[in-house]
Amino acid sequence: MKVLVFISRILVGGLFIFSGLIKLNDPVGFSFKLEDYFAPDVLNLEFLVPYALAIAIFVVIYEVLLGVMVIIGYAKKFTVWSLLLMIVFFTFLTFYSAYFNKVTDCGCFGDAIKLTPWESFTKDVILLVFILILFFGQKYITPLFAKASLKYIVLASFLFCVFITYQVLNHLPYIDFRAYKIGSNIQESMAIPPDAPRAIYDYSWKFDVNGEEKIVVTQGDYPAVEGEFVGVDTQLVQEGYAPPITDFTIETDDEILTDEILAIENLIMVVVYNVERSNPKGFDNIKKITDEAIEKGYTVIGLSASLEKKIEGLKTTHNLNFDFYFCDQTVLKTIVRSNPGILELNAGTIKQKLHWKDALKLELKTIEPKPIVFDERLKMQLDSIKELDQRYRSLMGLGPDELKTKAEEMGLEEEEYSGNLWGKQSAVDQTNMAFIENIFNKNGYPGKSLVGEPTNTTAWYVLQHSEKIPQYFHLIKKAGDDGELPYRFVAMMEDRLLMQEGKPQIYGTQGKSYDERGSFIWPIENPESVNERRAEAGFTSTIEEYAKNLFGEDFEYKALTMEEVTVD
Repeated sequence: MKVLVFISRILVGGLFIFSGLIKLNDPVGFSFKLEDYFAPDVLNLEFLVPYALAIAIFVVIYEVLLGVMVIIGYAKKFTVWSLLLMIVFFTFLTFYSAYFNKVTDCGCFGDAIKLTPWESFTKDVILLVFILILFFGQKYITPLFAKASLKYIVLASFLFCVFITYQVLNHLPYIDFRAYKIGSNIQESMAIPPDAPRAIYDYSWKFDVNGEEKIVVTQGDYPAVEGEFVGVDTQLVQEGYAPPITDFTIETDDEILTDEILAIENLIMVVVYNVERSNPKGFDNIKKITDEAIEKGYTVIGLSASLEKKIEGLKTTHNLNFDFYFCDQTVLKTIVRSNPGILELNAGTIKQKLHWKDALKLELKTIEPKPIVFDERLKMQLDSIKELDQRYRSLMGLGPDELKTKAEEMGLEEEEYSGNLWGKQSAVDQTNMAFIENIFNKNGYPGKSLVGEPTNTTAWYVLQHSEKIPQYFHLIKKAGDDGELPYRFVAMMEDRLLMQEGKPQIYGTQGKSYDERGSFIWPIENPESVNERRAEAGFTSTIEEYAKNLFGEDFEYKALTMEEVTVD
């Protein structure tokens, strides 16, 4: 019995320490598993969900300490009773999960070793046997070291666990056992090799042959039986190959962009699995590093499972200059144990992965732009869009006769130019902007090297008629800096953006008209030097000349302050 107790101490203690340390390496992941158990359709303990991480940390540290204590023989009565109560609880839990098929992975060994519910239940039953040996053989549990030193060993173990917990919560797990670890290629992890074993099923075909039931079993082929077919039952005989990643998708409301985005080289991916549960402090670092990445030529996107309204609020609050796409929340939780978190991918291969606290440590290089090949097809598409951009605008404000004449010159039928012209143009604008956004995400700004002049201004016109100037102004600015778009267009859009934000403009390109207050040029920052800035941006007229062109020969420009134009 003494030998059996000693063997049980080593086996039970070693397994508890191993299991606890595996989960201690990733307590956030274990907390997600606890949330699964707390769900309404499992244990219905939703009130515990906010405390899942705290419970996870307590359980795994307690598990490690119990393993240490049973091996060294410290506080044997307390230790054995704790082991027994814990294993009874987990045996019940794994049986419940397996029998009712509630949680398909118990999380006993985190992502390091996956067990089915019945395998986990079997493991707990075996452990229960060994713990019962310890329970009934307590008198044979003797200290391995001097009694005075035992508490210090336990204290040292506790402090070690606290240190590990602090590190992984403020950074990322030391060892990443998931399919999204650094070096993994997501496309390859989703693929099924041609020679991979396939699932094998037995098909039990039922026939009525002369009033008698006949069952023929095949592995898929329809049997040649002379009789009336009744039905078929299937039973899995052998499981097939399951790729490490099965549920990763990148989506918009209209399309799935997984393959397209994963093909991008030098991609920075920001993960915010849930906006409401994200740490607001994290976006200071995310903002700084993503702005730097964009400046150096990286493509930056965000992935989230939150609603579009929440995402737009997040982007506005933190002035994030990249688009978000939808991805399943469970998948995002698996990708990175940080909310927000950040990754670098190159054609689908994960190169870097960081907690938001370490986001500024992301190693970035300056990306040399690829040679631009003139795109005739895109030029034709943009030329068509430019025509659509002005289709109904050019008809607005015309009298009935003039409207009819011009519309017929444009080849429009009466039903096309009658009715709500603004509503029709708004619908066209939305369609145009969706097309332009797709180009922005694929190619950046379609400048003169790609589509020539004046087609290079089409995307600018479409964007200025949308509400997405803040989102894409950085592309306009870059196109102007690179000579792909005349810089006066950058100046006009920057002025419009500043006016929309209630700030003074820079180049004096934006005016306002009020019935009761007349027309005026929106206030200008340092108006005394505005004509110099206009000349540098490529404008050929002074602010005074521009104002007359805008509001009529009788208009006299006057520099106004923000206080003078602000309406309460």
